Amino acid sequence: MPETILDKVAAAHAGAVERCLTRYGPLVWSLARRGSPTFVDAEDAAQEIFTDLWRAAERFDPRREPSEATFVAMIARRRLIDRYRKRARQPNMTDLEPSLAMPAAVQPDQLELGEAAGRVCALLEQLRPEERQILELTFFHGLSQSEISQRIQLPLGTVKTHARRGLIRLRELAADLVKRAKEPTS
Repeated sequence: MPETILDKVAAAHAGAVERCLTRYGPLVWSLARRGSPTFVDAEDAAQEIFTDLWRAAERFDPRREPSEATFVAMIARRRLIDRYRKRARQPNMTDLEPSLAMPAAVQPDQLELGEAAGRVCALLEQLRPEERQILELTFFHGLSQSEISQRIQLPLGTVKTHARRGLIRLRELAADLVKRAKEPTS
């Protein structure tokens, strides 16, 4: 029986992953795009699908599966269903209860720090909704990560991940802002 791409991936042959991406990338991308609400989510889903595929490559048995492509599609389908279920469990980040929204006392136009606070709030607006919500609850409401976890009903690990990613992204955005401010204008 000839060796398949997934056999080569499982055996860690040089170039097997690239061949797998080339052959099954369009299939995985089309399934991920169809099963994801946004382009970014589809990219994340495709990456997770290939990670799952590499982990499951050794389970592929050409005697049991109709084809390698069917096996890849099955792995993709399972991952997309998991992602859909996870999204369904997460609270809607756009419908914050009024007590969780940014208090009026902290609005940029009312702060004496004015322009700097406005820039920080503008940077916060560029974060993903879940990252922004968690950072706002931390900074503006003084809640701990465990309190945030209980309040918005997300696992503590997820809250910590969103907070960390949000802070990293905020740092990157602030660095870009400072860099642009230092560039000479023509």
